[in-house]
Amino acid sequence: MTRINNFIAGEWVLPSNGEFGQSINPARISDIVTRYPLSAKSDVDRAVAAARDAFPAWRDLPAPRRAEILYKAAEIMQRAKTELGKSVTREMGKVYSEGLGDIQEAIDMAYYMAGEGRRMVGETVPCELPHKDGKSIRVPHGVFALITPWNFPVAIPVWKIFTALICGNTAVFKPSSDSPYCAALLVEILEEAGLPAGVLNLVMGRGKQVGEYLATHPGVDGISFTGSCAVGEALAQQAAVLHRPIAMEMGGKNAILILEDADLDLALPGVLWAAFGTTGQRCTAASRIILEQGVYDRFLSRLVEATVGLRLGDGLLQETDIGPLINKQGLNKALDYISIGQEEGAELLCGGVRAAEGSLQEGYFMQPAVFANVRPEMRIVQEEIFGPVVAVMPCAGYEEGINLINQSRYGLSSSIYTNNVNYAARAERDIDSGLVYINASTIGAEIQLPFGGFKHSGSGHPEAGGRMGGIDFYSRIKVIYRDFSGRLQKAQIAEDS
Repeated sequence: MTRINNFIAGEWVLPSNGEFGQSINPARISDIVTRYPLSAKSDVDRAVAAARDAFPAWRDLPAPRRAEILYKAAEIMQRAKTELGKSVTREMGKVYSEGLGDIQEAIDMAYYMAGEGRRMVGETVPCELPHKDGKSIRVPHGVFALITPWNFPVAIPVWKIFTALICGNTAVFKPSSDSPYCAALLVEILEEAGLPAGVLNLVMGRGKQVGEYLATHPGVDGISFTGSCAVGEALAQQAAVLHRPIAMEMGGKNAILILEDADLDLALPGVLWAAFGTTGQRCTAASRIILEQGVYDRFLSRLVEATVGLRLGDGLLQETDIGPLINKQGLNKALDYISIGQEEGAELLCGGVRAAEGSLQEGYFMQPAVFANVRPEMRIVQEEIFGPVVAVMPCAGYEEGINLINQSRYGLSSSIYTNNVNYAARAERDIDSGLVYINASTIGAEIQLPFGGFKHSGSGHPEAGGRMGGIDFYSRIKVIYRDFSGRLQKAQIAEDS
């Protein structure tokens, strides 16, 4: 067992109150991964002050020089990929191949954002008056509060941290209390890469005491939050009062529509991956499966058979298909929704019970569940479960299927399987979500494009790659006019007026 500390002003420091919590392995709850600080508000104050002190020098360091540090961090992550992947699996439970994927996504984003150091573009345009030019440039906001979840304990922090830093901001990073060890490993990498003291600060602790206080701190200039809808929407209200930019990603109730002409051999592994990858604990997980009547019985039978065959276990074991849920609360929530679905009249075809045979009794395991005979208004269809539970419903055709997809307060990721090129093209327009997949799972976003959802899934401003994503959020546009005529010139006013 190890103990980790906060990282403030370039030093690893104890929390001011001396209090610590424990991060445990959800596959084997007797395995304590680390003890981590349960920080006080005074620790947040110190971290924000350190970030403010570091901001002027970091802002003034040319972006290509900032990029060199981020590039070094990417190289270190690449060399440490195997051990980092194992740490992800041990601390949050996803199977090892997914743990490696988490790290690879972080590496990809790190290289991408390092490249942005030489592409921090604005624009230069002609002016209407002689001896005058005009341009726009990107400038940082200042200090960002970065609040991240446990399900991608390295990739999502890298999305936020590296984008904020390359734009010239400094940051205070508050990770989930379910994945503090992975957060500390990431900060150690940036420290090793030569990041100046105070540019990135790590403060751990409970969301209410640390995360909310950090997001609303008077020394913070912007907020990026990934987590629950309830917390995100409360932060958005506070950010509006503070006149503070905020980016939020808050989950989904994602759907896959499978039409009669679809390749079912392609659709089945896509559904299994979307529904049960990361034990259904992804904001992009598919928890609603919509089947056209002609393939409903056939596909449902194959789905149940394949689901029953999935192997639960410790994610570090090669034979494991599905790992545990993150903690006792997550397990109980998923089990509660099984009861809710049955009370509403849905038919549970498989799974939905805690798996406690053999070594599984040592962790938070649940047999993956498939519900049939569901109605659109049911809670298991409308509410995010964040576990290995899917609801299957029929539709009469394309139009009804699209309507069912869109009958949700969320709008993050959706998918359609069809070999009809017209339906595929129409789906790009008709599906009301930030991510749309054609003949692919709802999981599979790549870092070079923006990531974000519609409706209650997000703030409407995506993060990740591309200038329409993170770069646009973590920088702001300053317009500069330079008049070298030596006399007063009045734009839009005629000389003879």
